[in-house]
Amino acid sequence: MTKEYNVGVLGATGAVGQEMLKNLADRGFPVKTLRPLASPRSAGQKIEFEGSEVVVKPVGPDAFNGLDICLFSAGGDASGEWAEIAARAGAVVVDNSSRWRMDPRVPLIIPEVNPGAIKKHKGIIANPNCSTIQMLVALKPIYDAVGIRRIVVSTYQSVSGTGQKGIEELSDQVKKLLSAQDATNKVYPHRIAFNCLPHIDVFLDNDYTKEEMKMVNETLKIFDDQNIRVSATCVRVPVFFCHSESIWIETGRPISAEAARELLTRAPGILVVDKPAENAYPLPSEASGRDEVFVGRIRADLSHDNGLTMWVVADNLRKGAATNAVEIAELLIREPELIKTDWA
Repeated sequence: MTKEYNVGVLGATGAVGQEMLKNLADRGFPVKTLRPLASPRSAGQKIEFEGSEVVVKPVGPDAFNGLDICLFSAGGDASGEWAEIAARAGAVVVDNSSRWRMDPRVPLIIPEVNPGAIKKHKGIIANPNCSTIQMLVALKPIYDAVGIRRIVVSTYQSVSGTGQKGIEELSDQVKKLLSAQDATNKVYPHRIAFNCLPHIDVFLDNDYTKEEMKMVNETLKIFDDQNIRVSATCVRVPVFFCHSESIWIETGRPISAEAARELLTRAPGILVVDKPAENAYPLPSEASGRDEVFVGRIRADLSHDNGLTMWVVADNLRKGAATNAVEIAELLIREPELIKTDWA
């Protein structure tokens, strides 16, 4: 008989929280009882889970009692306030915010990349940034085979990365512009419709954005390799769902595009779409709603002997957030002795 678990989802009414619930159901996660949680203003709403209506409960000091696992998708402030309380109550927290990612006590997990790191958890496990997840899923097979010295990545990130407010702003602006009306911007510093903004999150003292430095720092932690040099440029584009990335790497030893393509074809979680002569390459419109990381345009760099370039696309709400979190929970239940907390 399959063991079942008491599972909570904090931020259950948000876009990623809804995807977490859908993933739990779609993947057949062994849920004994589900406890959806949200802020007091969202509490009381009813959500559907596996054919039944469940009432969303307000988050509070006693909200995590009796839970085995709690998926967090309520933002960094909420994670900072509630994650330790949940862990001390006995629930293993899988947190989707940036709050705990660089904490040395907290493993930062992509199941296809560093599953073994989960054994180091003390009650809180961090879900990486959406752009980091898809990049490292694509690079892991190559890193293992020949090593990677340098990564230069440019991202093309959809507005759903900002949440429902980003989706609504793009939709509203498109409608107004096509009706010859003025489009106002509140969510982004400039109009996003028919535009590209090289600006995601706040600018830091080094003139990189916080989003760009997340990709740098998280890559080093997940690969557990401080020798990789990483540079990122993150761009918001007028696409509703899915992030795209142009990735250039310098490998430690030479590898042909053909050999890299073969490695990626065999790797878990990756779907290679790479037939340029047939106009077949990863597209956001085809990756939307999917859990795979799509990889294509794999080719040797003409300017560097050990250079390799590729194009990577993934659904940022699914593999970039909700699916990765549920996959982390699946790692936990494969070794039930890991479902414990000793957060000091």
